[in-house]
Amino acid sequence: MLARMETSEAALLGREWTALHGDCEASERSALWIKLGAVALTATAVALSFDAVLTIVLVGVLWLQEAIVRTGQARLVDRLLYVEGLLRDPMASPRAPCQLYSDWQAMRPGTMGLVAQYLAAAVRPTVAFPYAVLLVLLLALSAAG
Repeated sequence: MLARMETSEAALLGREWTALHGDCEASERSALWIKLGAVALTATAVALSFDAVLTIVLVGVLWLQEAIVRTGQARLVDRLLYVEGLLRDPMASPRAPCQLYSDWQAMRPGTMGLVAQYLAAAVRPTVAFPYAVLLVLLLALSAAG
């Protein structure tokens, strides 16, 4: 009976890993679409001479939106690594499959902590590119006139 329960827990952890991995990949695609949207917005704004300040604000909003997506993705990765550790070491305890939201809720920072997480994600080089480049371009074009 014990071996069967452990196999059941391992199966649940395996299914959890698969679901989390799919969600991580979906977050990656979402981030890419947000980046492409920022590039398209900037190209359109420059081509059609949109207001530079409005365009800068909109690119900034997209940058922060990607940071929010990446923060959520980081939570998924944390859980994925935890599940992988449980699968790697069958003697690890506790073996608690399907606890992503409970674990996150237990460790959830306050509002300022969430804002700090979003800002930390925004300044990571893989997130900041291409937004920083687009903002510099828009500022330069705005200054040139």
